[in-house]
Amino acid sequence: MNTTVKSGIFRIGGDLPVHRMGYGAMQLTGPGVWGPPPDEDNARAVLRRAVECGIDFIDTADVYGPDDNERIIREALYPYPAGCVIGTKVGLVRAGPATRENPGISMNGSEKHIRNAVEGSLRKLGLDRIDLYQLHRIDPGIPVEETMGVFRTLRDEGKIRHIGLSEVGIEEIKRARSVVEIATVQNVYNLGTRMHEDVLAYCEQNGIAFIPFWPLHSGDLTKSKVMGDIAAQVEATPAQIALAWLLKKSPAIILIPGTSSIEHLEQNIAACDVELSDLDMQTLDRLSATSLG
Repeated sequence: MNTTVKSGIFRIGGDLPVHRMGYGAMQLTGPGVWGPPPDEDNARAVLRRAVECGIDFIDTADVYGPDDNERIIREALYPYPAGCVIGTKVGLVRAGPATRENPGISMNGSEKHIRNAVEGSLRKLGLDRIDLYQLHRIDPGIPVEETMGVFRTLRDEGKIRHIGLSEVGIEEIKRARSVVEIATVQNVYNLGTRMHEDVLAYCEQNGIAFIPFWPLHSGDLTKSKVMGDIAAQVEATPAQIALAWLLKKSPAIILIPGTSSIEHLEQNIAACDVELSDLDMQTLDRLSATSLG
């Protein structure tokens, strides 16, 4: 099994090169994304193995833990190897472990919260500047233009380099871009959930990285006969097919599959070697939750 990233390069903001196979660190937390992971030594080992394999983009957030995720990344990787990019987020506040009935999340896009959060992330990550600072969610009580004004000031102060958004539509991106340059958009998107096709196209047209979260949450699609046939043909797992489909779907896509297992991490990286034909892509593009069989 290949364990070296071969996913091509995307330049975030036009000047920050990262491989298109990254790593999402959210799973390196406790149950309900609350508290530290049950085995911190394993969490640090997963992060170190990711970097050893060539992953140079790691996605986190101040709300993961909260705080523990950023701390563990620093403990595992500091001093960071040359070219390693850490992207973190701000704008959500946690009140406790997330459950299906009660996610325990609120939004806060105020200047006071963002300024306190960026200082906390800088300290926990051991950074002088955050390469990619993303608004986790738009606060419905604060115009996105106002929040982006705060981000622009933080950039001008040298605390952050590039700015990203999460779970947004095209009009919200345009409003944000009227204030400051937007380098990335992170929306839910995978083989089974494609409501953001228009956002993906917009990002590709405008040089914005599109970072799908939950890239492997394709539900029963991975168990379908169609997926099974393609996986057998190219000698890959259905999960690797789902990742390979995303990589080939658009050159603007940067993947951040997460895992707390080194074995699973290496399996995800091996998806970079999966070669899907144009016919495979057309077949997968037609696949939906209503066309299993």
